[in-house]
Amino acid sequence: MPGRHLKAGLTKQLTVPTAGEMRLLQILWDLEQATVEDVVNAHGEKERPNYKTTQTLLRIMEKKGFITHEAQGRVFIFRPLVSRKTIDHLSLQTLVSRNFNGSAAGLLMNLLEASPIKKAELDEVEAYIREYRKKEDRGSRDRK
Repeated sequence: MPGRHLKAGLTKQLTVPTAGEMRLLQILWDLEQATVEDVVNAHGEKERPNYKTTQTLLRIMEKKGFITHEAQGRVFIFRPLVSRKTIDHLSLQTLVSRNFNGSAAGLLMNLLEASPIKKAELDEVEAYIREYRKKEDRGSRDRK
């Protein structure tokens, strides 16, 4: 998996975010940028995390390359460096590698067996597979 570019041209190999990091990333993706207080207050009242714990987790996430911050006076404004799509792809690649011996087809077959899919969704998946095949066929002809 290629690393993501960070400030000053550095690259960092991304890892799959923990469950706690994912919760904070979801908030930052939704808000686009936020202070620690904004992140804390974005949680429901009953599951609201501790301010200092949230601040620490945001700093860890910054070291991992998920987010960045800029100072505005005495307040830090955090924003994501990675997109939802990047994390979704990384999470799926890791799952396929760990659980399905690198087989995306194995993941798909297990998914179909484990979770019922509505007919409309199945039709959508079939259409996507047909489009994927067309692209792959065009790509293999272009490589010849």
